[in-house]
Amino acid sequence: MTRKLMALFIVLVLICSFGLTGCNNSALTLNVYNWGEYISDGSEGSFDTVREFEKWYKETYGTSVKVNYTTFASNEDMYNKISSGAVSYDVIIPSDYMIARMASENLLMPLNFDNIPNYQYIDEDFKSLYYDPQGQYTVPYAYGIIGVIYNANEVDAADTGSWDLLWNSKYDDKILQFNNSRDAFGMAMYKLGLDVNSEDKSVWDSAYNELMKQSPLVYSYVMDEIYNMMESGEAAIGAYYAGDYFTMKDAQADDVDLQFYYPERTNYYIDAMCIPTCCQNKELAEIFINYMLSEEPAVANAEYTYYASPNRLVYENADYIENMGQEAMDVLYGKAENFAQEFNKNAYHNLSKEMLDYINTLWETVKIN
Repeated sequence: MTRKLMALFIVLVLICSFGLTGCNNSALTLNVYNWGEYISDGSEGSFDTVREFEKWYKETYGTSVKVNYTTFASNEDMYNKISSGAVSYDVIIPSDYMIARMASENLLMPLNFDNIPNYQYIDEDFKSLYYDPQGQYTVPYAYGIIGVIYNANEVDAADTGSWDLLWNSKYDDKILQFNNSRDAFGMAMYKLGLDVNSEDKSVWDSAYNELMKQSPLVYSYVMDEIYNMMESGEAAIGAYYAGDYFTMKDAQADDVDLQFYYPERTNYYIDAMCIPTCCQNKELAEIFINYMLSEEPAVANAEYTYYASPNRLVYENADYIENMGQEAMDVLYGKAENFAQEFNKNAYHNLSKEMLDYINTLWETVKIN
C-alpha cells in the first residue's frame, strides 16, 4: 500500500471513529410531523415520548437516533407541505379523509407490518375502514368525535344541545369557528342534515350560505388558538375535538366553567400513523410506530392528549381508567360501541379534486367576508 493510500485509510478510520460520517456509530435521524398538543412531551413530569424513544432505541440497537419532531395545525397544512415535495418526513399522523386523499395520490408508502408487531393490540373495529380498506398504509393512533365546548358561566343551558348554538345571535362575537374548510363546512352540513360527502355543488352552496349567516357572529376562525381563547374566557363557544375539551377544562381560568356535548349528527374521525413517500428511513419509521403502540408510551400519550385510543393496552389499563376519571371515560369511549358503523355513516370521505377546489373557493369567500 502506498503512503498516500495508507494516509487516506487512516483518515477514513478516524472519521468513522468520531462519528462524523454515515458510519455505524453515527446518529440516525427521524423526522416526525404531528398535530400540536398530540404527544406526551415531558411537561409537568409527564412521560417524554420522543426522548424516551431515543433512549430506548440506543439501548436496544446500540445506535443513536435523533427525532426531529414538528407540528401542523390542520390536515390541509400538512398535505400542502408533503405534496409540494419541498420537505421530507418519515412519520406523519393525518386524519382519515386526508389519508384517503394522500393514498390516492401515491403520497403514502405501504407498511411492513413485520416491523410493527404491536399492531395486534389495535381493536379490529378500527382496522381496514374506508380510508385504508386493505389496511396497507395506516396504524390508528387516536380517534374521537367533534362536539361543542361552551362556557356555562356565559351560555344558557337551554341554548345547548345542537349546532344551533354556534348560530345563536345572543352570543355575537363569542363564537369560534374552525379555521379549516372541511370541519367548518361539515358543521354547517350536519346542522342542515346534508351529506358531508356529497359531490353535488348545490349541497355545498347551501352549507356556504349557512356559514355566511354565521360569519358576522364569529369572533375568530381558529385551530390550536382555541385552547387559550376558551380557557381564558376570551371566547364562550367553540366546536372542537372531544379530547381537547379536557385539556381546556384542566387549564380553565377560575371564572370559566367549560362544559361539553355532542350534537345529534357530527364527525367521527380517526388519526393514524403513516409513512409518506418522502420518507428517508422506512424501517426506522416502522420501529418508531411500533414503539408508539407499546404500553407505556401509548398510555402516556392517551393520558396527555385526552384522546380516545384504539389500542387495548390503553383502554384496558386499570391505572389509565382511574387516572382519566369517569367523565372522561364516558365522553371519550361512551360511543365506542359500533364505532365502525357510526364512522362509516358520518365521517368525512375523500372528495374529488374538482369538489375540493370548489369548496376551497367557497371557503376563501367565507374567510374574506
